[in-house]
Amino acid sequence: MVQVGAPSREHLKTYQALMQDVQDCVDDVNARFRTDGWLPVVYRPQHHQPEQVAHMYRAADVCVVSSLHDGMNLVAKEFIASRGDERGVLLLSEFTGASRELEHAIPVNPYALDSFADAMHRGLLMPGDEQRRRMRALRQRVSTHTVFDWAGALLLAACQMEPVR
Repeated sequence: MVQVGAPSREHLKTYQALMQDVQDCVDDVNARFRTDGWLPVVYRPQHHQPEQVAHMYRAADVCVVSSLHDGMNLVAKEFIASRGDERGVLLLSEFTGASRELEHAIPVNPYALDSFADAMHRGLLMPGDEQRRRMRALRQRVSTHTVFDWAGALLLAACQMEPVR
């Protein structure tokens, strides 16, 4: 597993503590399960250039976006956009805004560990034809619903609102 975690908010003590907790967890898992020449978790807590991120997306069998609150929508869409081979599986937290839009992703609830594990297992074993069908639909959605479409819909909705008196 490769965990990419681009640092932000590094000046906040709570964020520093969280980053240390993640590092400690990675160290514990790797100490317990490593073998000669293999680490189960490769943790990358640094900024990466867009080309590096795209390379990691294309190498991934599964991309997990497990946000506990709306967010990480761009990660999901970047993963989809990078998969011109129509392979790979997106597991997407039902708490992201993108989950309402990207209905061909496998939905996950990050708080429900057993069903999350089942979804990850399903994604890892998903047949190629189902991966292609889902990824094709996801890529179609991402390519036809851009930020301009979102902004236009927002402005149209605002125009239809009744003025406050």
